Amino acid sequence: MVFDAATLTWCRSDFTGLNLNMINKFSDSLDAALADVHDGATVLIGGFGGAGMPTELIHALIDQGARDLTVVNNNAGNFETGLAALIKAERVRKIICSFPKASNSWVFNQMYKEGKIELECVPQGTIAERLHAGGAGLGGFYTPTAYGTDLANGKETREIDGKHYVFEKPIRGDFALVMAERADRWGNLVYRKAQRNFGPVMCMAAKTTIVQVKEFVELGDLDPESIVTPGIFVQRVVRVPNPELSS
Repeated sequence: MVFDAATLTWCRSDFTGLNLNMINKFSDSLDAALADVHDGATVLIGGFGGAGMPTELIHALIDQGARDLTVVNNNAGNFETGLAALIKAERVRKIICSFPKASNSWVFNQMYKEGKIELECVPQGTIAERLHAGGAGLGGFYTPTAYGTDLANGKETREIDGKHYVFEKPIRGDFALVMAERADRWGNLVYRKAQRNFGPVMCMAAKTTIVQVKEFVELGDLDPESIVTPGIFVQRVVRVPNPELSS
């Protein structure tokens, strides 16, 4: 199909004037950003220990009241803030993580001993790739990790070129809660150092991504080469200028 110059000019001005200028993903408050998180939701929560943990979003989710959640995170919470606080409030039915046990994860340890929370333990590289598969629309992948261990029980296995693999299904979330450093109103994100961790793949794998950032910036202020997560994967952004550390 071929368009003449006049048609292209009209399309460009129409797209810019009527659509892009209307996009504003900034939320007025944490409460507004989390209002539609429902009971039974699967929530992907960024963070590697305390690095990149969206603590304020998690605490606001406790106040919001959603329960029976399935949470995906690298670990099972630190001390009694952030994810640990969500678990302590008995809002989490199941956690999918790589490192459930640590010296400061006593909240999860106690809840698990009491049978109040389910655990699916997934190797760290596998959980990252399952999230990536969910975001990329893939049906799954084969990995040699966990072959011949209890983690492979009940899963499809296959020998490929003389090596044994386990088939892993994608992880997709109803919501993702992520921390970034800066965002513009289109939802483009820049992270700070280790804060990035699982954030990008979780943004891709969720139906609704909610991000807390320290700073709102104007369109054009973010260097395009520095944008890690494009706004197409982000639905809401809320400003938290002084985030609490979770570790």
